[in-house]
Amino acid sequence: MTTQQPPSPLAGLRRAGVVAVLRAPTPEGALAAVAALVDGGVTGIEITYSTPDAPAVIAEVRTRHPEALVGAGTVLTPAQAAAAADAGSAFLVSPGTTPELAAAMLETGLPVLSGALTPSEVMTATALGVHAVKVFPASLGGPGYLRALRGPFPDVPLVPTGGVSAGNLGEWFGAGALAVGAGGELASSAHIAAGRWESLTVRARAFAAALAEARRDASGASGAGGTADPGAEAVR
Repeated sequence: MTTQQPPSPLAGLRRAGVVAVLRAPTPEGALAAVAALVDGGVTGIEITYSTPDAPAVIAEVRTRHPEALVGAGTVLTPAQAAAAADAGSAFLVSPGTTPELAAAMLETGLPVLSGALTPSEVMTATALGVHAVKVFPASLGGPGYLRALRGPFPDVPLVPTGGVSAGNLGEWFGAGALAVGAGGELASSAHIAAGRWESLTVRARAFAAALAEARRDASGASGAGGTADPGAEAVR
C-alpha cells in the first residue's frame, strides 16, 4: 500500500512563482494594485506591514481574489505574525531572522520565509526551522550569488527578493530560486501612489510571460535527457 506524502508547505509559492511585494500608501491603493496585478497574471501577493492596516487588506484580498496566494511581508514582531495569521495570510515573510520572531512565525503553522543574505545567516535561519530563506537584498549579488549559495545549501529553498525584473527572471530560476519576490520592478510604490493601474497590469503580464518561458526552458532541459540546472525543479 502506497503512503501518500503530505503536500509541501511551499507548494503554493512554487506554483505562483512570482510574488509581488506591495508597499502601498493606503489600503485602498493596495487593493487596487492587487486587482491590477492579478489581471496581469501575477497571483502571488505579499502585503507588507509598510501598508496601513495590512491584516485588513489581506483579509479583503482573500475575499475579492480567491485565486490569489496572499501573504504578509515585513513581519517584524510576534504580534504582527499573529495578526496576519488571524487575517487569513497564506504565508509570512520577514526581512531578517531572530530566534524570537522565527518562533512566533512558525507557531502560526504557516509557511515561513525568513530573511538572510550571508551563509551564516542562512545557517541560522534553517537551524531555527523556517521553511524557506528570503535572500534579501538579492540585488547585491545577483543570480550569480544565488547560484553560489546553492553550493553549500542545495536543499534550502531560496526566494531572492530585490533586483528581480522580467528581463532577468529566467536567470534567477536558472540559479536555483524556488520563487522570486519582486517589488519596485513589478509593483512600484510610485505607480501605486499615482494610481497607474494599467502600468502595473502591463508589468505583471511581462513577469507572467517571463515565468512561463523559464518553466518551458526548465521542462526542455529535463526532457532532453540532460542534467537540468538546480533551479529547474523549483521553477515548475
